[in-house]
Amino acid sequence: MSELITAELVDLDLAAGTKEAAARSLAERMAAAGRVTDLDGFLADVAAREAQMPTGLDGGIGIPHCRSEHVTAPTLAFGRSADGIDFGAADGPADLIFLIAAPAGGDADHLTILSSLARHLMDEEFTGALRAADDPGAAAALIRGEAPEQPEAPEPSEAPEQPKAPHVPDVPEPNEAVPPFRIVAVTSCPTGIAHTYMAAEALAKAGRDAGVELVVETQGSAGFKRLDPEVVAAADGVIFAHDVEVRDKARFAGKPTVDVGVKAGVNRPAELIAEVREKAARGDVSVPASAGPAPMDRDGAAGDGFGTRLRKWLMTGVSYMVPFVAAGGLLIALAFAIGGYGINKAPSVAEHFVWTESASWAALLFQIGSVAFGFLVPVLAGFIAYGMADRPGLVPGFVGGAIALTVNAGFLGGLIAGLIAGAVVMAVQRVRVPPALRGIMPVVVIPLISSALVGFLMFLVVGKPVAQLQKALTDWLGGLSGANAVILGVILGLMMTFDLGGPLNKVAYAFAVGGLANPNEGSLKVMAAVMAAGMVPPLAMALATTVRGRLFTRTERENGKAAWVLGASFITEGAIPFAAADPLRVIPSAMAGGAVTGALSMAFGCTLRAPHGGIFVVPLIGQPLLYLVAVLAGTAVTTALVVLLKGLRKTPAPAAPAPEPAAAEGTPVTV
Repeated sequence: MSELITAELVDLDLAAGTKEAAARSLAERMAAAGRVTDLDGFLADVAAREAQMPTGLDGGIGIPHCRSEHVTAPTLAFGRSADGIDFGAADGPADLIFLIAAPAGGDADHLTILSSLARHLMDEEFTGALRAADDPGAAAALIRGEAPEQPEAPEPSEAPEQPKAPHVPDVPEPNEAVPPFRIVAVTSCPTGIAHTYMAAEALAKAGRDAGVELVVETQGSAGFKRLDPEVVAAADGVIFAHDVEVRDKARFAGKPTVDVGVKAGVNRPAELIAEVREKAARGDVSVPASAGPAPMDRDGAAGDGFGTRLRKWLMTGVSYMVPFVAAGGLLIALAFAIGGYGINKAPSVAEHFVWTESASWAALLFQIGSVAFGFLVPVLAGFIAYGMADRPGLVPGFVGGAIALTVNAGFLGGLIAGLIAGAVVMAVQRVRVPPALRGIMPVVVIPLISSALVGFLMFLVVGKPVAQLQKALTDWLGGLSGANAVILGVILGLMMTFDLGGPLNKVAYAFAVGGLANPNEGSLKVMAAVMAAGMVPPLAMALATTVRGRLFTRTERENGKAAWVLGASFITEGAIPFAAADPLRVIPSAMAGGAVTGALSMAFGCTLRAPHGGIFVVPLIGQPLLYLVAVLAGTAVTTALVVLLKGLRKTPAPAAPAPEPAAAEGTPVTV
């Protein structure tokens, strides 16, 4: 087993001025040691991880890290900067830089070693020794955990006499010892290598300082061992410091809970302990947790504005809705392709089905797809409520979404029903109840009360006004034409290509899919424009890597091959690796092409009845040839701009790595 770090992987005079340059300098040492097979590919993976969440920590530490298929063995490179490098920490630049590289399928033993390092970074003596080290070999040995050589001990006769400890009078013990406050915590991060274990160590240290019993479950890359159920049952409070969903979260139901991002666990553990103790004193409990799925880089609800939280709630609903849209919509599209648009008037296949008739099979596909599509609004509402209030929000959310369909409130009704359901459940959760009733709250009390309140509001208060608003929107889309249609196409194209599968992309897609619930000419045009624009970025990246391959790294050229298929299939995320490595060139170029395609699709009057499928549903597109022209035009625009912008910089020969990666020219953004 090779050593995790050697003297050759240590740079005590790191001269880089940016985090991208620092990562490249340390990665070059890894490549020279044979630990990294593709330097640019590995750096692209580092940049993609950095785009998810900054890796700077308080105390002058930067820990860029990733899991990559270009890493041959778990490796650590260390650099010490005299001037400091900005890694996004709140307290300023980092002078101790640790580049952690783990193979995509790294074994648990090595990941455990990396986890141990993460814990040591919370030790001031450890970091102080690294700042004082004057030899790369000594620094590497210190990081490996090897004890430094000690001077020979003096002979016993020469040893100075140790002073005796002063006598402390015995203090009588109280009759009954007060039991300590008990906390269980869970930490996790997207890669499960560094932040997971640093947060665990920080919480454990803060717990010792505060005099509480704190046990941490680390859900990292090395796997995780569930806390003993008896320990969880005896806990007085729970801390979740996580950026990915906590596994088996229901174990912690009914306890005071603080739910924050993993960086909060690293940077302010004492505050989290104080907060959970305050909640316990007030009797606040979570059922099973007060927040929904873990968003990236969340420092707690108090740190997020209402707009940010609203976006996260809505995106939770949309993300769970999309599979129903894709399955139902594609089944309906296949039915139309086989049986024509009149297949929607076919009788139920449960009563009439002829095995040898294509019309019967088309009717079967259409009716299955219609059932799946019918879940769209209830699932949207249910999981918006889930994003706000976790599992207790599901029942009232689904009920509210079903009522939205009943009163013809449609997609907008589902959005509002989900928000109402989540708000009602959160309000009920704040009510203090006797301990004896806590066990039945999530099973009986909360579903009963919240469903009744949501049903009342949807049927008698907001249902009809929202239904009228939905009808007005449908009528507006139906009458959309001329310049207004083109402007809407430009806006939708920009939204689809700005964050390549992110929130704005999902909002535009959800708007288009919502129109299919009550299809008319305008809503079908919107769906066509959205899909066309979403195909442009990956297709353009694929074309650019083909016509000007020397402007891209070997990894990007390989990604370009896959991007042909992803773009043709309407998977906009196929362009993310390119945008993560070079956002300032790729994203504006993609937006320009998306705007052109959206405008042309609307101007040509193209329509689409399927919510997904890319080129595979071209037979279902109105004006299919003009639709392809729109897609090709946008692809050409994006390709030309990317090639032009990348060509303006000095590009080294492919065999010689550049001193600065493309990502160094702009801060990576989440795309």
